[in-house]
Amino acid sequence: MPGTTPAVRSVPAGVTHEVTNQAPPLTGHNPAEDAVLTEGIRREGAAWHLDALHRFGQLVGSKEARVWAEQANRFEPELRTHDRYGHRVDEVDFHPAYHSLMTATVGAGAAGSAWADGREGAHVARAGTFMLATMMEQGHMCPVSMTYAVIPALRRAPELAKVYEPLLTSRTYDPGLRTPTEKRGLLAGMGMTEKQGGTDVRANTTTAAEQADGTWRLRGHKWFTSAPMNDLFLVLAQAPGGLSCFLVPRVLPDGSRNTFRIQRLKDKLGNRSNASSEPEFDDTVAWLVGDEGRGVRTIIDMVTMTRLDCVLGSAGHIREALAQAAHHTRHRSVFGAKLIDQPLMRNVLADLALESEAATTLGLRLAGAADRAQRGDASEKAFLRLATAVGKYWVCKRQPAFVAEALECLGGNGYDEASGMPRLYREAPLNGIWEGSGNVNALDLLRALAREPESLEAFRAEAEAAAGGDARLDAAWRELQGELVLSEDAQIRARRVVERAALVLQGSLLVRHAPAAVADAFCGARLAGDGGFAFGTLAAGADFGAILERLPA
Repeated sequence: MPGTTPAVRSVPAGVTHEVTNQAPPLTGHNPAEDAVLTEGIRREGAAWHLDALHRFGQLVGSKEARVWAEQANRFEPELRTHDRYGHRVDEVDFHPAYHSLMTATVGAGAAGSAWADGREGAHVARAGTFMLATMMEQGHMCPVSMTYAVIPALRRAPELAKVYEPLLTSRTYDPGLRTPTEKRGLLAGMGMTEKQGGTDVRANTTTAAEQADGTWRLRGHKWFTSAPMNDLFLVLAQAPGGLSCFLVPRVLPDGSRNTFRIQRLKDKLGNRSNASSEPEFDDTVAWLVGDEGRGVRTIIDMVTMTRLDCVLGSAGHIREALAQAAHHTRHRSVFGAKLIDQPLMRNVLADLALESEAATTLGLRLAGAADRAQRGDASEKAFLRLATAVGKYWVCKRQPAFVAEALECLGGNGYDEASGMPRLYREAPLNGIWEGSGNVNALDLLRALAREPESLEAFRAEAEAAAGGDARLDAAWRELQGELVLSEDAQIRARRVVERAALVLQGSLLVRHAPAAVADAFCGARLAGDGGFAFGTLAAGADFGAILERLPA
């Protein structure tokens, strides 16, 4: 009746706070139980490592590791320039979670240990471990990568390598500034860029003066030197004979502190767990590595390996984002069905899965080439020269868009810090910038074409190994060969060329090694133009079921 107060239905206390239809945290899984990853490791010659990889994967997928990752990024490194008495100390303090991450990752062999392992496939084994560690947390991988990469450059100074290499290849994480030879394990870094030049390292103004005892003294300021708490650094400086490479220890052999004044830590978009700094050298003791005036050629050995790690790190990061998206959609229901069973979401996930499989397969192929090149395979060394630039450009370039799409699969939950996806998103642009931005790697491709024709021949052999396997791949390779001819507008076309080279290379690998459904969908979407700009635009004829069977986690 009008004016009558309607009856109010009684609701049990607390029922509005009952939580349903939410995905549980992705913990307790083993990311090493991944067909794409394990098949690649077997194919590239490191099947013997799979048991150890599985053991490490159990840690990577644990709740404990997730907490370490969260804490290491929430409680960021802090710079202490002086002690309580006013003495200059230039130390960086880290949360215990960071040290837990480093202990686990170095102990698993992701740093320099592959150089001391004589088994075939040692660098592939290390690559698989590196990718898993990246899935665990990204920031702590910077010092891990630089420690791995320093070895080939350091070997240009055999007497220095004899002293330091056994400690750089150790599986023991031993933090703290002490006399290097008294530690159980060492970490390395590098100081290349300066504020006036950045990538143009020949514009460096840091100077080096030789001393009567054979050491050198450096004076200058570096603009972006990550992991300043590491034990040793390769540094570029201007010697009388030109730009040269030097080894700078934080602590000198007699136990005294070398001058390494950390002016500040960078306030970065992501990578918050990793300290990046601006060190100043003032009468800093250093040892020459390689020939005077040949600093770029010396340190490029280190840069090449860190670029490989950028590919591996991005592939691992992409794999983690895909795992999070797959996990959420397996548990979340919308409109009466699981998200992963919804046709449009299946298209999105399948497209992401293609991208991830292509990135992982390419990364492990590069690791295999690195392993074989170290054992004297000239063709693999030539392939690595060109393919590293191609892979570094493309896989790292795809990472931000990939992570954004994976985050969107979680909806608003993915935008919440508690999901971990915002941290992945902030990390995503990093590898595309570090160790040479997109333009640098595109130009590196042009240099390889101009100066090292054997690298193109090795690339050609790799592309044509899949000849006849897919007509769309064959057509794309024919078109690309015309683009690989240098011309006056080569720089203008460079990004297009390196992109097509990456897609052809990935297509060749997938046609040869992936299930037919994966290779067919990839060639259609990436090489024949059957896909759109955004993820989730695969043609209706794609075998979504077969592709989604290879989702991680």
